[in-house]
Amino acid sequence: VFAGVRQAQWLTKTKLVEGLPPSVQSILDNPAHGLQEHEERVKDAISHARFWDTTEVITKRERFCPVLFEDLIHLCRLMSRKYPALSKRMLARNYSIAATWERESILLQVRGLNGILMNSMTPIPPVASKEEILATKEHVLETFHPILPTIDLQEVHVYRLLNDTGKSSCFRDGYPYSHPHTLFFLESANICPDRFRPEQLRAKMLMFAFGNALAKAKVLYGNDPKVLEQPIVVQSIGTDGQLFQFMVFQLNTTDLVSGDGIKNLVWIDSDQKLYETALCIPKIKKRVVLKPAGIHGFQPDTFKKFLALYLHGTV
Repeated sequence: VFAGVRQAQWLTKTKLVEGLPPSVQSILDNPAHGLQEHEERVKDAISHARFWDTTEVITKRERFCPVLFEDLIHLCRLMSRKYPALSKRMLARNYSIAATWERESILLQVRGLNGILMNSMTPIPPVASKEEILATKEHVLETFHPILPTIDLQEVHVYRLLNDTGKSSCFRDGYPYSHPHTLFFLESANICPDRFRPEQLRAKMLMFAFGNALAKAKVLYGNDPKVLEQPIVVQSIGTDGQLFQFMVFQLNTTDLVSGDGIKNLVWIDSDQKLYETALCIPKIKKRVVLKPAGIHGFQPDTFKKFLALYLHGTV
C-alpha cells in the first residue's frame, strides 16, 4: 500500500484516532488488574527468545519473534485464573480471509493468509459511543488526486465475490468461538527488505482487521450496505519481535461506496519498543565493556498494552 495507513483509510472509509481508545486505556490505568506483576516474567520471555532458545551466538529474527509471541500469549493466558471468562478464547493459525466491497465504483477484495486470529465466544463491545459515531459524518477522507488511491493494488479477475473465512470455520453456524477478537502479525523475516516496514505493517493490520469485521458483519446483517446497529470491533497487534504496533478497529458501516456519511474508526498506537537491544555477547571497544550482555532498554509498558488488548472486552 503506497501511502500506508492513509491509503488503507480511504479504501476502508475509516477515520484515524491516534493512541489507544479509552476502554483500553482504562484497563492500563486500573491497578486492580495487576498488569505490573508480570514484568520479571516478560524479561524472562525476552531472554528465552533471544538467548536461551538457541545455540547460535546471534538469534535470527525468524526464530526469536515467534518464540517471544508464544511466551507473551502464555503470560496473557495466566490471567484466566483471575478472569475465568478469558478461557473462552481460541487461536486460529494458518487462517485465511476473503472480504469484498465496493468503493466509489471500484470493486475491492482483501484476501489471503491473515496471521494468527484469536476468536472469542463474546464480541468486544463498541469502543466509540453513538455520538462519536455520528460525529464521523463531518470527517472528510483524504484523497490522493491526481494519484489513484488504488495505484499499487494488484488487479485480478474476480469470478466469485467471496466473503468468507476460509479453513478456520470461525464464523460458521455452531462454532462456539465465533467472534473475531485480535489479529496477530509476526514480521519475522530475518532479512530486513523481506519484512514489512512499520507503516506498511500498520496498513496491512488495518486492511485485515477491516476484512474480518466486514465478513462478520455480512454473516450477521446480510450483504446490503448499511450503518450497523451494533458496530463490530476487531483488534490487531503487529511485531517484529522487538517493535510493536497496536490497533483497535471499529466497523460502523458497510455502506462503503460513497465517502459521505458515517465512517469507520481506527485507533493506532505506533512503534512501541519492548526493549532497545538484546546482546548475546558484550559490546567491547579497546578492551572496555561499553554494554554488557543482556537485555537493555526494557519497556514494561509495551507488554502492558499487549495484555490490555488481550483483556479488552472481558474485564
